[in-house]
Amino acid sequence: MYTILVVDDSPFIVDVFINMLERGGYRAIAAYSGQECLDILKDVTPDLILLDIMMEPMDGWETLENIKNNPATKDIPVLMLTAKQLTSEEVQEYGMYIEDYVLKPITHKELYDAIENVMRRRSTINMNVEAAKNVGFDQRLLDEYARLSKSVDVNKRLLKILETTYNVHDSKVKLSEKISSTIKGMSMSIKFQEERLGHIREELNKVVDTKVTERQS
Repeated sequence: MYTILVVDDSPFIVDVFINMLERGGYRAIAAYSGQECLDILKDVTPDLILLDIMMEPMDGWETLENIKNNPATKDIPVLMLTAKQLTSEEVQEYGMYIEDYVLKPITHKELYDAIENVMRRRSTINMNVEAAKNVGFDQRLLDEYARLSKSVDVNKRLLKILETTYNVHDSKVKLSEKISSTIKGMSMSIKFQEERLGHIREELNKVVDTKVTERQS
């Protein structure tokens, strides 16, 4: 059973998500402000945080930065939760910190799918890293593999959100230079990250093949 921390300054919204999570078999904890979230994290380490963006006085982005700048909490996955669309500036500044972006209102299934996708991705990455470590793969490359595996998946999701938000594929829509530049930059970044990830996998396969050959000799 995963423990999910729900952070929103609206008690009504928190209650809605707590109810949805408990119906889905999750253990849910409530925080009604960014500061309360940070205080709870001093004593509790949830499996995942659902964090609203539009809060006062500490908004979700500031709360996120506090979570990710603290060595004790930086590895906790965070799904940003909001009724507003992401801006290109937010994607560029905070994209590296988040696991996904959940838009309110959301159905039970959409929420559960988002949570399970994050947890499944983390589990797969950790399993692959552990297996590679067991065959003596370089730790520096393992760290890069883990970072890129998550980054590619998250950035593809964020890129899709931006493309949908700004109707990129509608020829009648004229994009601003800023939006166009952000989308083009993200596309190129994803391409480079995927290429690098492919090279690391090739190196890993070589190490595995070498180990197999040594055992057969």
